[in-house]
Amino acid sequence: MFVSPAYAQAAGSAGGIAGGVEAFLPLVLIFVVFYFLMIRPQQKRMKVHKEMLAALRRGDRVVLASGIMGLVTKVTSDTEVQVEIADGVKVRVVRSAIQEVVAKTEPVSGAKEDAKDGTETPADK
Repeated sequence: MFVSPAYAQAAGSAGGIAGGVEAFLPLVLIFVVFYFLMIRPQQKRMKVHKEMLAALRRGDRVVLASGIMGLVTKVTSDTEVQVEIADGVKVRVVRSAIQEVVAKTEPVSGAKEDAKDGTETPADK
């Protein structure tokens, strides 16, 4: 009257190893989609932000993570910069608190090289 458990188990295990791979395949597919839609773009943004912070120099206009805009007056170390947020108000902030660079200054060495070549620099105009 009752079906023995052996028959029920035998019917499900007909696939063997291939059945296990098919069950694991959706998890792999989900991971691949997450990698290309979420992880990889985030890593690219982090790389660009890190390069921006490394290229920070005096005279750059920046926006801090709090939304305060200021002018970089001094690069004190690899981790800190001094930012002027108002006339005469200078604060030291951690580089990672800088969200973006609004206006980049021209490198001073490039302007001197242009003057040696005889070409007119933007400062000469």
